[in-house]
Amino acid sequence: MAEYQNPQHEPGNEKRLLLIFAVTFFLILVFTQVQKRFFPAPPPPKDQPAQQNPIQSQANTTTPQPTAVSAPPAGVTKQAPKEAPIVIENDLYRITFSNRGAEVKSWILKKYDNDAQNGPLDLVNPAAAQQYGYPLSLWAYDEDLRGRLTSALYVPSAEGKLTAPATLTFEYADDTITVRKSFTFDNTYSVKIAASVTYKGQPAPALPAWPSGFGDQTTPAFYASETIDYQFNKNIERLATKKISGGGTVPGPFHWAGPNDQYFAAVFIPDDPANAAMVTLRNSLAIPKDPKDQNNKEKTNVEILGAAVGNLHGPTSERIFAGPKELDILQKIPVPGVSGGDNDLNGLVDFGIWGLIAKPLFVWLKWTYHHIIANWGWAIVLQTLIITLALMPLRIKQMKSMLKMQRIQPQIKSIQEKYKKYSLRDPRKAAMNEEISAIYKKEGVNPVGGCLPMLIQLPFLYAYYKMLYVAIDLRHAPWLWIKDLSAADPLYLLPIFMVVTMLITQRMTPQVGMDPAQQKMMNIMMPLMMGFIFFRLQAGLNLYYSLSNVISVGQQAVINRTGLGREMQEIMAKRARKKDK
Repeated sequence: MAEYQNPQHEPGNEKRLLLIFAVTFFLILVFTQVQKRFFPAPPPPKDQPAQQNPIQSQANTTTPQPTAVSAPPAGVTKQAPKEAPIVIENDLYRITFSNRGAEVKSWILKKYDNDAQNGPLDLVNPAAAQQYGYPLSLWAYDEDLRGRLTSALYVPSAEGKLTAPATLTFEYADDTITVRKSFTFDNTYSVKIAASVTYKGQPAPALPAWPSGFGDQTTPAFYASETIDYQFNKNIERLATKKISGGGTVPGPFHWAGPNDQYFAAVFIPDDPANAAMVTLRNSLAIPKDPKDQNNKEKTNVEILGAAVGNLHGPTSERIFAGPKELDILQKIPVPGVSGGDNDLNGLVDFGIWGLIAKPLFVWLKWTYHHIIANWGWAIVLQTLIITLALMPLRIKQMKSMLKMQRIQPQIKSIQEKYKKYSLRDPRKAAMNEEISAIYKKEGVNPVGGCLPMLIQLPFLYAYYKMLYVAIDLRHAPWLWIKDLSAADPLYLLPIFMVVTMLITQRMTPQVGMDPAQQKMMNIMMPLMMGFIFFRLQAGLNLYYSLSNVISVGQQAVINRTGLGREMQEIMAKRARKKDK
């Protein structure tokens, strides 16, 4: 096969290319001379003044000349000459507005760090906002009106930098639209909003929006935690992504509504809850699958949630809370008029179905942190110790119940043997259950007594999981080698330690109601299964559970030395010897 050559590298083509360059250069020279000879440039007009030297002109001028500004388009009666930023700042945040769209380009929270970058957190999600809109833009059902509202150059009431408390107003007007947006800032995370739009002589529904998620969303898991929540009186609704349609309208009344994620929220608090409405926003965004790996260009699609809240029948007057979901902060944001519920925003923190346990646990943990030991990890250690010791009577009761069950096992098996020839549907089978119940009653045995202590511990375990998941106080909280108790253990030492302590506890605990072979299998399978479940869960939860296991090992060692413990071990030894025969 003949070897392929690039045509540009062949000698014949190279010579032809040089020839073309030479001819082109020659033609340019000839054309220039012909133009000067036969087509001279016209002389300048006689009334045109000679051009001054710029430096000399500046020296001879006593007042600066205004910068030339292009005239506004026809019909525009109020418009800024150019785009410019305005910054509002207090001790909690630094907000940067642009007068194009009168919307927020950056919302820095000074007291919270960014997971992905060094420095304070920006609540604005830059990638999502660039595609789907920036915070406090106006959302309208009419797409053309929406585009004009977000692209107009508004006239601001102030320029440069402002310090709260302050008020900032933006205005724009042309032959069909008149818009006014006003923002009032104080020393909290709450901002007062007033917005009105007139379109073709009529009031138009245009709702202040937070359309594009949050800046702490750096991984797919953070996007998965998004919801849109709203509350009216004591009823709180939490809409997951799958229940939200982009552009859908949720009619009021509600006292507050808006998007939030695991740790942060942007919720609107209408002045007139009865006439409030919310438009839910949902869009798709491609993000890096692994943001930490700069060489990995693989993308994954996530869903971005947002909301626009206001009055559909006239001007909107409301507040927006944009900040952390921290109980102490949320409880200071007043929400007047709530009946049967709290008059604040603490409902934003979702402690789950076991909130009656999880919330008091967190309040107790926080008190421990502030008054006893100023480290969240050691506060968890102290709290775990107290909880486990408090549950010790239940553990002893569990073992007593298991022993009583073992004592009556021969009688139970005798009754079951007598009725085994009958099917489960046979009415005579009911007599078997009656006889067994009579034995339970006579001996004072509760058949679920052995499981009850474990069932009581499960709500505490779930409550701890939920508390660590939603409590922003534990975000980035360090303990020994762990930098963030709300995230997984980076070295996986706590999950491994949890499995080891479970293995030891299972081996030390006599299971009198179980076959020795089955017990041996369960002693291995249960810890491995729990280790698999807890492997990527929060380090704080693993700390709680593994420490509970350590205390349980000590408790079991003490119980095994009591008369009750020795009797149970003897029963197990007899069963094992009988099995071997």
